[in-house]
Order: sequence, then structure tokens, then C-alpha cells
Amino acid sequence: MDDPEVLIELLEAYSPSGHEGPAVERFRALAERLGYSVSSDVAGNGIARRGSGHPQILFLGHIDTVEGAVPVRREGTRIYGRGACDAKGPLAAALLAGRRASSRGEIVVVAAVGEETDSRGARALLETFRPEYVIAGEPSGWDGLAIGYKGDLRLRATFLGDRAHLSAPTRSTADRAVEWIQGLREEAARRTGPTAFRSLTFKVVSIATTTHGGAERVEAVVDLRIPPGTGAAALLVQLPRQGGPETVEPLVELDPYEGDRLDPVVAALSHGIRAAGGRPTLWRKTGTSDLNLVAPTWRVGGAAYGPGDSRLDHTDGEFLEVGDLDRAVRVLAHTFEMLAAGAAMPTPRPPDERA
Repeated sequence: MDDPEVLIELLEAYSPSGHEGPAVERFRALAERLGYSVSSDVAGNGIARRGSGHPQILFLGHIDTVEGAVPVRREGTRIYGRGACDAKGPLAAALLAGRRASSRGEIVVVAAVGEETDSRGARALLETFRPEYVIAGEPSGWDGLAIGYKGDLRLRATFLGDRAHLSAPTRSTADRAVEWIQGLREEAARRTGPTAFRSLTFKVVSIATTTHGGAERVEAVVDLRIPPGTGAAALLVQLPRQGGPETVEPLVELDPYEGDRLDPVVAALSHGIRAAGGRPTLWRKTGTSDLNLVAPTWRVGGAAYGPGDSRLDHTDGEFLEVGDLDRAVRVLAHTFEMLAAGAAMPTPRPPDERA
């Protein structure tokens, strides 16, 4: 089985969040053929293990994708399919790299469920693993790695009122919702930083109005992406409340994460990229990942790494270059061996850093 075939087999098992079961079975079968011992946990995560003892290096990939099947095909040097970048490409690279690495300790590759929705797969790992090193499988480009992600506060606000004629002088229930939303938008604008990563940003996800007799109900879902320096719970307390909704329900509360550029995982990945002929770039991203959740809980540093162009995430044009998959496998195999040997020291030549 050649390297691209591993990715193609993963892509052929369509796995939108909440329907990952067949893809997890495919992952387990592939991992077993590659020499791993395999299992699943109570959340439905696929877990592949190779080696034993310390250090334990955990590659936290995710098997779920957004909805929308994309025909899986290989055209020239490109492999197309839903999840080629986000994030079955990184998952395939980790499986292949773990097979090549010859080192002490244990390599664990996780195909987590639910990353695109509620991170339920990653949450299930928090009590069952205590790795020394963690790498999240996310597309960063084969010669890049992410050391920072913004946090996320998603809220569902409910406004209740009485239906009135549109010519009445009083504000409608929808007016109240719009004014509250505008207050949040203005609060985010006041917290604009020097870069997008350092800024609080705000988007409206949805607004829905329903009536029952004379009663009117408006539900608004909004999303705030949080820069380092503020936690999700603290931000919730700080948000303007005057004239606000009857209830506010947090749907997602995830704190931001910013790692240390001198962390051993960052150093090992950077060294691996150089060994494969690249110049590493350190990214700080405006999205979120399961790294936000697991790194602080496990009290370890870490980074996100994987082949693929993140600008293609969630698009119907998602693809991965076969050459980038091969280079990422070499980078990860090198990284696993350096971490297992305790040789991941900061390199004297700093990588490029980008927000």
C-alpha cells in the first residue's frame, strides 16, 4: 500500500460530524495493516498505538469533517476529497510517519470525533491520556506549524416579547435583538489589536423569529473569537448586558492558546522541516483547534502540524498535493524520533513567525 492510498482510503469513508463510525473503522483497519495496535474509546475515537513506555507522543488528529461529500479522485499530483486538508491528510501523514519512526517510547495516533462541532472526542481523552508531547493534526502547510489559536465563545440569546403592529412606537422583539447584537459588534471593534490574531472578532451565526399567538420569540446565535489574554468565561462576564436578552446560553466556551516558540515540539517540527529541505514558518491562527483544549489540561506544550492549505478547509475544492503528503511524513517521522530521543532542543536560527 503506497502512501497516497492511505489518504484515499480515509477520504472514501465520508464522515461528517456525528456520523464518523464507518470512517473510524476504516482508520482502525488501516492502522492495523500498518503495524499499530488499535482500539476505540467511549466517545468513538479511533486510537492507534505503536511502541510502549515513555515518552508518550500523542498525535491528535480528527476524523470528522464538515458536511458535503466531495468526489474522491486523484488528478495528477493532487488528491481531492472532503477532508483532504481538514484533516485526513494530517491524519494519514501521522499514521505513515509512526510506521517509519524507529524510536523508544510510544506513538499514539488518535482519529478524534466531533472536532468540527463540540470537541467531544478530545474531551474524552483528557482523563485517559497524559502524554509528554502533543501534536494536533491540522493543515499548516508541510513547511509550517501553528503555535497559537484564538478562543471561541458562541452564544445563543433568546428575546421574548409581545407581538405588536409594525406602526406601533415601541421596539419590536427583533429590534431588541438587533440592538444587542450591534452592542456586541461595537465591543469587538473597541478591542481591535495590531493583528487579527490579537483582536476580538464577532460574527452573527443565525437569527430566527417565531410567534405563538401574541407571543414573539427571537433566537440569535453569535460567535466571538477571542485573542490571548482573555478567557471565554471572563469575556462572557464582560459583555454588555443592558437591554439584552432574557437568556444567554453559552454553546461553546474555549480559551485561546498560544504556545512557546522554544517548546520541544516546536523545535522538533522546525528541525524536521529543515531536514526535509524547507524553512519553517510559525503560524498564529484566527480559528480554533483541539489543541486549545488538551494542551492546558495536560500541562504540556505543543503545536499543530499537517500538510495542506488551510484556505481550502471546508470548501468543495479541497485537495492535497501528493508531494506535500510525502514531505509531511518525513517531517513527522523525524519529529517523533527527536522527541523520543530527548533531542528536541531549540534551534539557534529562528523560524519565520506570522500572525
